[in-house]
Amino acid sequence: MAGLVLNSSSVLQLNFCAKTEHFCFDFRHFAKLQPVSGHCKNDHTITSDNYLNKNMAKTKTTYTGQDVTDFINTYVDNEQKKADSFQLIELMQEWSDSEPKMWGPSIIGLGNYHYKYASGHEGDAPVLGFSPRKPALTLYVYSDTEKSKLALADLGKFKITKGCIYVKKLSDIKISALKEICIESIKYISEHHECSCRVK
Repeated sequence: MAGLVLNSSSVLQLNFCAKTEHFCFDFRHFAKLQPVSGHCKNDHTITSDNYLNKNMAKTKTTYTGQDVTDFINTYVDNEQKKADSFQLIELMQEWSDSEPKMWGPSIIGLGNYHYKYASGHEGDAPVLGFSPRKPALTLYVYSDTEKSKLALADLGKFKITKGCIYVKKLSDIKISALKEICIESIKYISEHHECSCRVK
């Protein structure tokens, strides 16, 4: 179990125990916290400032220079997912007028923007992106606007979290609806310089 509690004196307490665990946030805003393993220990307390400095300042999802085609051919072991990945690249290239690049170990991103938050954390992130993960294609393309909600209703078969859309294969969704979602996200980020999932 891993718990985070912010008390009245603004001290962030993290208690990690037993098995390896991690927190997975939307890649455009948070650095991944690395897996922590070990025995249960009490009183592992650090200040919120130290927590931000140590864990959130080192964003791992950055441009790597890795070849995108090589990544797909070596990382993806499903032929349908390979074909879908190359099709997604072509579509997102057309919609964003940008070239695909590798961000972090497994995210293909197109376009980029710079963000900076009140905490002082800042960095660069792709405007559109996806990762051909084994369970599903993970699409980092959604901005929570009225037009996006309408397009989402017409998208097809998918799952969604606050910042990600998950699809098993492209034939499960309507490409025209995906285009609307991507175009709306490009507009939103160009205006706000952050993903809508940062907005309360």
